[in-house]
Amino acid sequence: MKKIIVTPITDEAIADLRAGDIFYLSGTLATGRDDVHRRVVHEEMQSPFDFRGLAIFHAGPIIKEGSPSEEGEPSGEGEKYDLISVGPTSSIRMEEWAADFIARTGVKIMIGKGGMGSKTAAVCREHKALHCVYPGGCAVLGATQTEKVTGVYWRELGMPECVWVMQVREFGPLMVSIDTQGNNLFAENTALYASRKPACMKPIIDSLKK
Repeated sequence: MKKIIVTPITDEAIADLRAGDIFYLSGTLATGRDDVHRRVVHEEMQSPFDFRGLAIFHAGPIIKEGSPSEEGEPSGEGEKYDLISVGPTSSIRMEEWAADFIARTGVKIMIGKGGMGSKTAAVCREHKALHCVYPGGCAVLGATQTEKVTGVYWRELGMPECVWVMQVREFGPLMVSIDTQGNNLFAENTALYASRKPACMKPIIDSLKK
């Protein structure tokens, strides 16, 4: 059965998910990459968007902007945004800040490409959060799973780096790479494959000795 997680995300909703499981996300999803994490953690700036109980996508979308807002309207209101593509960037780039970002913002799910490290795994266990992988090369698919862009923050960072807020429907597939128990799929697989390497290499080495 297709598992769908709907925002706002509770601890109970993701408690049974384990590393390697697949699910889809519906509701509010915001983008944020290096500069957003750096501002919140290193520069200790207050995020203008409330990430509590929501998900952040490590992505730099391509967006075509329509008519500008009327004077006095909040950023994002009165504008039309056409999402062209939104694909994942490598989450390991955020490893330096991810643990503090989760602790400070209350974000429940981080989504990106590839795995993350031990610091992120530890804070996912402490704060009952997840890191998930969205398939690389599927940026246009991501756009089709997005119903609309509802707002934008920190526009001065530029299109790829600012916070875009989107409404998504069955966004995925998302594969859990770090679960709420701190199990880290990429780290575990790396150790497993390394343990198999000597046996795989032995026939090759033996043939070279002949």
